[in-house]
Amino acid sequence: MVSRLDADDLELAVTTAYLGGRVAEAMAALQRAEQVLAAKGERRRAARCAFWLGFLLLGRGELAQGSGWVARARRLLEDEPPDCPEHGYLLLPAAMEQLETGDNAAAQVTAARAAGIGRRAGEADLVAMAQFLQGAAAVAGGEVAAGLALLDEAMVAAVAGELTPPVTGTVYCGVIDVCQQVAELRRAREWTAALSSWCDSQPDLVTFTGQCLVHQAEVLRLGGAWPEAVEAARRAAERLAEASDELAIGAANYQQAEAHRVLGQLQAAEDAYQLASRWGREPQPGLALLRLAQGRSEAAGTAIRRVLTETGDRLERARLLPAAVEILLATGDLDGAREAAAELAGIADAYRTPALLALADQARGAVCLAGGDAAGAVAALRGAWRAWRELEVPYEAARARLLIGLACRELGDEDAAVMELGAARAVLAGLGAGPDLDRLDRLAGGGAVTGGLTTRELEVLRLLAAGATNHAIATRLHLADKTVHRHVSNIYAKLGVSSRAAATAYAYQHQLV
Repeated sequence: MVSRLDADDLELAVTTAYLGGRVAEAMAALQRAEQVLAAKGERRRAARCAFWLGFLLLGRGELAQGSGWVARARRLLEDEPPDCPEHGYLLLPAAMEQLETGDNAAAQVTAARAAGIGRRAGEADLVAMAQFLQGAAAVAGGEVAAGLALLDEAMVAAVAGELTPPVTGTVYCGVIDVCQQVAELRRAREWTAALSSWCDSQPDLVTFTGQCLVHQAEVLRLGGAWPEAVEAARRAAERLAEASDELAIGAANYQQAEAHRVLGQLQAAEDAYQLASRWGREPQPGLALLRLAQGRSEAAGTAIRRVLTETGDRLERARLLPAAVEILLATGDLDGAREAAAELAGIADAYRTPALLALADQARGAVCLAGGDAAGAVAALRGAWRAWRELEVPYEAARARLLIGLACRELGDEDAAVMELGAARAVLAGLGAGPDLDRLDRLAGGGAVTGGLTTRELEVLRLLAAGATNHAIATRLHLADKTVHRHVSNIYAKLGVSSRAAATAYAYQHQLV
């Protein structure tokens, strides 16, 4: 039982329970350790226990209890020298609060003080955590290069094995989160691989493996490995449930939803977005894009406008604005889309990461195309396409080429249009991006034909009527088998038939073949 353990055993029990995902047990051990150490007069060690308990509680959103334990740690250190490492640790919650409230300059100063104390005391954990907060504050404030350098330095200590396991995992996940917030995709990919290796080396680890899988899911999704992203996110949600990490479970469900949506698995996406919301994760902008894919453009526009109204942080708005441009253009609000694209360009110019600049170029190109400036669209979209290709983000690269093809057609260059649209189609087909293939057909080849079928569905129907199997159709049209199955199901639903024979009969009766 915890009550029978001495202080050393309790501190070991804290680490074991925390890494094993038993957070409540770890906090109980911390509380008991603080009591034992304080009673023995070991005030610094007791203060460390109180700090970590407060740190964990604050991270779980339990502000009152967390602040209370931090205050207890501060009281235990009243008679200790101001440069002792425990005082340095107590600067971290203050820096976190300043960062949360947007006072990035103050957060940098506070974190730098903590790092200085850690260096003088030879306290590697303190230095790394302070460098992380200092770097995060610098990035949030627009000093991206300086901030990333600090984050890299903190990660070097983690990768080199210089930190305790709880701090190693905390730094890994924190740095990757910042990289993803600012769309620093190369670093996010590299550090996620390092985190995965660290987690794999510790088979009993629970606390950070779920978060690692969430990061893996996002990296896989951006790389176009969508089924693998769904699986990683599903495993993440299961693993995180063991650690009772509700917000991270919501993030895992959101990643599942995003992959389902681009694959055209709309009901699965709907279910996953709902789960994400239930676990406290705002399901936007993905849910608004799902509504657009479902043909509910008014609901999509309402949702994206609502969430933008509620969001003030620049990087959070940068995550929403590309979807806003797409949705507003789809609903005919060119002025609103132009305003969103201009705001995104301003944010990208402030942070200057390649992915943010590519998003801004793509949004500007889409607005130019919709506004009749095809030449301006091609110039902007070419830049976006090159950036996505270099960043190895095939889905966004294909979407850029789709728009380039449409712009070339507007300029009268049909040869270039055919080549660009063909290249976009090949990539989207390889990815299994059914909804985007349908969109390409609508934009490049006109709207619906008899029976409400899209151009792509008509192609599938003609091959089906010729006796081709789903697999043969997939091979002929360079589509995934699952995509063809979805097209066939849509054809049946639109034509009001339930078999291949009935669909074939309909095609011949209406002279579609």
